[in-house]
Amino acid sequence: MNFQELALDVLKGHELTDSEAMGILNCPDEELLSLLYSAYKIRHHHYGNHVKLNMIINTKSGLCPENCGYCSQSSISTAPIEKYRMMDKETIIQAAKQAHQLNVGTYCIVASGRGPSNRELNEVVSAVKEIKDTYKMKVCACLGLLKPEQAEQLKEAGVDRYNHNINTSENHHESITTSHTYRDRVNTVQIIKEAGISPCSGVIIGMKETQEDVITMARSLKALDADSIPVNFLHAIDGTPLEGTDELNPRYCLKVLCLMRYINPSKEIRISGGREVNLRSLQPLGLYPANSIFVGDYLTTAGQESTADHQMLKDLGFKIDFVSGEPVRS
Repeated sequence: MNFQELALDVLKGHELTDSEAMGILNCPDEELLSLLYSAYKIRHHHYGNHVKLNMIINTKSGLCPENCGYCSQSSISTAPIEKYRMMDKETIIQAAKQAHQLNVGTYCIVASGRGPSNRELNEVVSAVKEIKDTYKMKVCACLGLLKPEQAEQLKEAGVDRYNHNINTSENHHESITTSHTYRDRVNTVQIIKEAGISPCSGVIIGMKETQEDVITMARSLKALDADSIPVNFLHAIDGTPLEGTDELNPRYCLKVLCLMRYINPSKEIRISGGREVNLRSLQPLGLYPANSIFVGDYLTTAGQESTADHQMLKDLGFKIDFVSGEPVRS
């Protein structure tokens, strides 16, 4: 397969066939650099050498009634994690200050649970208003399933983006969780779009899905028109149903990132949870197809030191994007 010609076709509006998509996932390792270069041509066309930084705060940990097989915070997990109820506004704002000092463009307020209670939502709304006034940074919320009126509250408070991942393909969904449906997740993405909030939705790779599932995920995110696509690579946690799962290698992870870029050429592709564990020494190469990363820690697992991330970007010659320039729906 000529990846460079295919990249030029994508820039002209071509949508990958199933055969072409499978060819990317099964790219011979000796052709990987050619694939990365070609994906970079698409990425550079839309984003140049700019990289967006995101940072998570886990405002509520554990205590979740859901049964997601990958998650240490779920009701069926026995992982020894810290558990606490919703943080107060002051703590959320203090973490935003730290994010601002790290040149983070998007501050992500995350809470475990099926969806926010009124009290939890009010705490987030109050914090967001002050963060927007003080630090002028983009705010993303990730609070679970939403009702339309809750989405309207978040929009009014100044939330720029809402994250709700599809996580896997519709066919594979019941293998990962049965406490909510795939359609529940899609409906929440639709609700936030209707509220005028920029939708963020992504996947977790490495949960015993097939390559056909991976292609379906990429196409589903295109159909949802998600502005930002976080690509997580499973960091299997002891005490969860997926404990011990280890299906990934760094080269395959890079091929998945390239596939996401080819199918969603103009979207923010973010290397997310599990990049340190799964990409390992090849982390810098991931930023040729992707244009965004998380800095700092994740929800219940540690990330790379932020100073190492900044050095990696400097070594690559990439620039931190302080101005989003991304579409916000209205």
